[in-house]
Amino acid sequence: MTETWDDVNEQVKADWKDNTTPFERVYEIVEQTHDGESAAEIADRALVSEPTARRHCKTLVNTGFAETEPDGQTTLYKRNSDRVLMSRIRELREEVDRPELLDSIQDMKAEIRRYEDRYDVVSPEELAQQLDADETAGWDDLTAWRTTRQNLAVAQAALAYDEASHQLAV
Repeated sequence: MTETWDDVNEQVKADWKDNTTPFERVYEIVEQTHDGESAAEIADRALVSEPTARRHCKTLVNTGFAETEPDGQTTLYKRNSDRVLMSRIRELREEVDRPELLDSIQDMKAEIRRYEDRYDVVSPEELAQQLDADETAGWDDLTAWRTTRQNLAVAQAALAYDEASHQLAV
């Protein structure tokens, strides 16, 4: 007997539902939501009723994990980007010591300078305006440049947070 993908997907959903609480499923969906989704959309993905999804989303908003934004008559829920950023900064502080962080910042700055020199522009946005649609390598570099710039900002924030923590402890 051969299982189809639909059968496998249904089994995975059933296992997820059996092994998690409704709150855990709503939490997981909201954690993955960048642009905002309605309670009905979250309910569908989390395998819960809409009132259950709405109740749990409100709890997540009250704890600061999620935030809302209006969309006409609908409220959209998404993860709180500030909280995600602070989590990334804390994780980086815990995983990387100060000398490694400084070396990493130096390496990322050098990588950004290489993109600036290679394309004779000062930002990925300026590069995007110059690239033709078929310049695959250029678009790949643009994506890598944006990622490096984001990682640099997080690393610099982690360093600043670390310095501020030390100053407050004195």
